[in-house]
Amino acid sequence: MESASAGLQELARKILRSQPAGDSAVLAWPLVCGKEVAARTRAAGFTEGRLTVEVPDAAWIEQLISFLPSYLRGFAQLLGPVVQEIRFVKQT
Repeated sequence: MESASAGLQELARKILRSQPAGDSAVLAWPLVCGKEVAARTRAAGFTEGRLTVEVPDAAWIEQLISFLPSYLRGFAQLLGPVVQEIRFVKQT
């Protein structure tokens, strides 16, 4: 029997892949980064393979950069090869 979390992940994957790439990348950010990071950041836009994420300050940028490989893998699992780069910027 398939676990509930695996079923939910497959459902999320199908829904996200049915959306335009820019929308799906922005919508997937909280799933990829987790609720703690999602509560303090915001996916602001997606253009030409690059997701821009707004963060509170430079310290957050430094921390999140260390997680880039993990985030990119998460996007690849959910969306396929849509997100090629993540750019963290300070919130204005």
